[in-house]
Amino acid sequence: MPERGPVGFGRRDAPREADVSGSSDAFPTGATKLDDDIVGALIPERPARGHKGSFGKLLVIAGSLDYAGAALLVCRAAGRGGVGLVTLAIPESLQPLFAAKVVEATTMALPEDDVEEIDPEPAMARILDHEHDAIVVGPGLRPGLATTELVRSLLPIAGETDAAPLVLDAEALRSMATMDGWWTGERRPAVLTPHAGEFARLRAGSSDQPADDGDLEGDDGARLAASIDAATTWGSVVVLKGARTIIAAPDGSAAIAPFENPALATGGTGDVLAGTIGALLAQGLDPFAAARLGVYLHGMSGEAGRERFGDAGLLASDLPDGIALARRRLVAATERRTATKRLGFAARDSGQAPGSAPATPVGIPGDLR
Repeated sequence: MPERGPVGFGRRDAPREADVSGSSDAFPTGATKLDDDIVGALIPERPARGHKGSFGKLLVIAGSLDYAGAALLVCRAAGRGGVGLVTLAIPESLQPLFAAKVVEATTMALPEDDVEEIDPEPAMARILDHEHDAIVVGPGLRPGLATTELVRSLLPIAGETDAAPLVLDAEALRSMATMDGWWTGERRPAVLTPHAGEFARLRAGSSDQPADDGDLEGDDGARLAASIDAATTWGSVVVLKGARTIIAAPDGSAAIAPFENPALATGGTGDVLAGTIGALLAQGLDPFAAARLGVYLHGMSGEAGRERFGDAGLLASDLPDGIALARRRLVAATERRTATKRLGFAARDSGQAPGSAPATPVGIPGDLR
């Protein structure tokens, strides 16, 4: 049996032996395979004298009565992703419900023209009046024309008042699939996070109709080619979710995550990813960097959950704590690599007393040690 790393997070330079069965061994050419060293260099600095305003303000437009959990997962993941402040914007009739559920986030009521139905024009005015550094829109929103109009209003840069980057997920992507040429004109920087079905709908339904993209679930080469083509056409970062998630940039650059984890095939895990990427955008990372780091932290957290629960039974709510722990592990690894270059001294984990044994590696809360 191959030697395994400590319970929790193992170094991810290559997929586990068990992950390779049933999939192509080779990673496709034309994309950088992410590893700890590459991703560790993307982590934003955390100044010791920083305060909550130093680490960004994220506005989350998500949730409905039927999908309240999506909004809550986005907010919790954003907090664990390191953002300083999170505001959840929901229809005003739902504000009392959500205000009782979120703890660290604040809430903002969006005007309605019917119960749970956002009134797009006054809602957009309230959004523009709110101070934020990035926006996540889509998870759990109620489908309908009002949501489509709100998403349409959010895509362009709002003059000099608001050019904050967007994470577009779930219902936002389904709305965009009904808009012809949504990617034209002067638009905000954006990260799109579709799964294969949402990606195919975007390609087919928004006047972007390429030749057959092929197998967007099992063929990494086809997934990569389609993602790069879409990112360059749409002028946005595209995160094509799934085993070996692809991250493609408008300039043709691309990266691929090494994770193949069936434990993540459960409702809500995409909401956690959207919140994580949004948090990193709000902390000042550019969209391609935020997407790569967010995908990798999400994958590491999923691996820790798989170590604990196995291939089935992981819940999306298990992931946010692991996001913070994954970031901590990457920071510590980067510090050790730089410290060992100086006179042979290795960095110790923060809080470890000189001469004491190294801290026990941790995964998500509850891991057996």
